[in-house]
Amino acid sequence: MPAIAHSLRVPETLEREIQREIARRGARDWSSGVLSLLDEAVRVSRAPGIVFVDSNRERRAALAFSGLEIWEIIRFWKGSGEKWEEFREQFEELSEQQLRAAVNYYRLYPEEIDARLAKEDYWTEERIAAEFPFTQSRVKEAQ
Repeated sequence: MPAIAHSLRVPETLEREIQREIARRGARDWSSGVLSLLDEAVRVSRAPGIVFVDSNRERRAALAFSGLEIWEIIRFWKGSGEKWEEFREQFEELSEQQLRAAVNYYRLYPEEIDARLAKEDYWTEERIAAEFPFTQSRVKEAQ
C-alpha cells in the first residue's frame, strides 16, 4: 500500500514519551515506531476492551485484565462453530462483554488472528517431538 507523507509537529513532552516507547520496543527508527504506536491506538479505539502485550519480540492483541491473547479465545470461538452459548460455557470466568470484545476484534482484524492461529497449528505433537526430541523422555515418563 502506498504511503502518504505528512508533516507533524510533536510537543516536547510527547516526543519524550514517544522516544521512550520506541526505545523500549526496539523500533528501527522514529517513523516506524510512531506508525506502530498509531496502529495500536487506532485498533484499541475501534475495539474497546483490547490491549496490546509484548510477546516474543512482537506485540499482540489481548483481552484486557484477563491474561489471554485474542487468538487463544478465538480458537475456542471457531472450535464451537461460532455458537455463542457453547463458546460462552468455555469461559465462565469472563464476562459476556469481554468475550464480545474478543470476537469484535477478530471480526475487525481476521487476517491477524488467522495468521497467528496458523502459526500455532504448526506445532503438532509430532512436530514438537521431531524438532525437540529432548522433550520426549519427560513426556513418556509423565505418562
